[in-house]
Amino acid sequence: MVYFHKLGTPQDQDALVFQRPDQPEWYLGAGVSDDGRWLVISAGKGTDPKTRIYLQDLSKVGSPVEPFLDAMDASYTVIGNDGDTFFVHTDKDAPRQKLVAIRRGHPDPKEWKAIIPEAKGKDVLAGVSLVGGRFVANWMRDAHTVIEFIGLDGKKQKALTLPTLGTAGGFDGKRGDQETFYAFTSFTHPGGIYRYDFKTGRSSLFKAPKIRFDPAAFETKQVFYASKDGTQVPMFLVHRKGLKLDGRNPTLLYGYGGFNISLTPSFSASRMAWLELGGVFAMPNLRGGGEYGMDWYDAGRLQHKQNVFDDFIAAGEWLIAHKYTATPKLAINGGSNGGLLVGACLTQRPDLFGAAVPEVGVMDMLRFHKFTLGWGWKSDYGSSETKEGFDILMKYSPIHTIVPKTKYPPTLVTTGDHDDRVVPAHSHKFTATLQAAQGGPAPILTRIETDAGHGAGKPTDKAIAERADVFAFLAKVLDIKLPASFK
Repeated sequence: MVYFHKLGTPQDQDALVFQRPDQPEWYLGAGVSDDGRWLVISAGKGTDPKTRIYLQDLSKVGSPVEPFLDAMDASYTVIGNDGDTFFVHTDKDAPRQKLVAIRRGHPDPKEWKAIIPEAKGKDVLAGVSLVGGRFVANWMRDAHTVIEFIGLDGKKQKALTLPTLGTAGGFDGKRGDQETFYAFTSFTHPGGIYRYDFKTGRSSLFKAPKIRFDPAAFETKQVFYASKDGTQVPMFLVHRKGLKLDGRNPTLLYGYGGFNISLTPSFSASRMAWLELGGVFAMPNLRGGGEYGMDWYDAGRLQHKQNVFDDFIAAGEWLIAHKYTATPKLAINGGSNGGLLVGACLTQRPDLFGAAVPEVGVMDMLRFHKFTLGWGWKSDYGSSETKEGFDILMKYSPIHTIVPKTKYPPTLVTTGDHDDRVVPAHSHKFTATLQAAQGGPAPILTRIETDAGHGAGKPTDKAIAERADVFAFLAKVLDIKLPASFK
């Protein structure tokens, strides 16, 4: 439900604005247009990216909430408006997204005006904002950011030069502002806040964290490799400069591959600890993510979910073939849907990996929809409630594909005892089943954080303790020789 709350008043005096009791699975959100006239309400179901948009004219007291884009057939985000014409960021008939102008009362796509059309190549229009009298287009190009300023008439004005290959976001503000702020980060570039002056066209560093880390000692590269079906998949590699390709480098292969979520370059203090240990960090952009739009997402969900696992396995094979590492030195890691990824790849190719760390993973694919928010994941996984869904899920469900007396690599399963998104029973059952089936000497361990959930909001001390345990586990099982500075 959407309520109006007046600051300084008790919550029980809030006024109900909108509700849909006939749709208990909808998520609702609301915001006010820059001109203060329109309340814009969005509705979505579960993790499906499709949305509906409703409007209320705040200039007229008592005006009803009315449908604007009511089909829930695509993703719609209102960026701004000119009177009753709205600028909408959408993937309707545009898998890589576009910006269109839609007049109130004219929802037929034939009447829309394209402002920023879908890119002809592989670029995805990941975000748009309206600030400083122009649109700021945030393009995702091979999983990293390109920023362009575009006039209200749709004509390109200029591109913004970013510090290096990385990820930028923000660019918020009001239409008449003469400045905006944005964040930029990369694997070796801590997240800094920058100020952009529209008058001078210049960016300046506004605020940056101080860390004891030398980014010049490391390098980032992007490679492309062929998956099982020949699809070219991009992968970021981060490591010390001058790395020897002798097949002896401890390597952490991290992935996600689902829910239209894109993995782009970002800074992580704990990851820096791994790099300073002499490790290689590899992050492929698997199908199921949004790195190349809806087509890339669709190619990694439902009946195509196996593509995600094939992409991840192929990434491991590429790292070994190109002598970055070898099986005894290769660890795989991922959380939530990424925990499912690790669990599935571990059971499909136990011979390929030297260690596995699935975190808060979805491991029982036949019953995930029966607990807490699991029903909302059917858009990606389907459901065992149908024969088709059961047949698909049974083939890769980690718990159900563990084979007794198989030699599985050292595995550390992590979860939180209060995880109400992916209930800890997934991890517990997977750990117990893997322990019972283990046909080799490698340890199968679990780490259960108390008074913690899925990860969001985890206190810093708990996060540090967890990373320390994970890296200590990997240092032991991958036989990592600690640098002198670590002793």
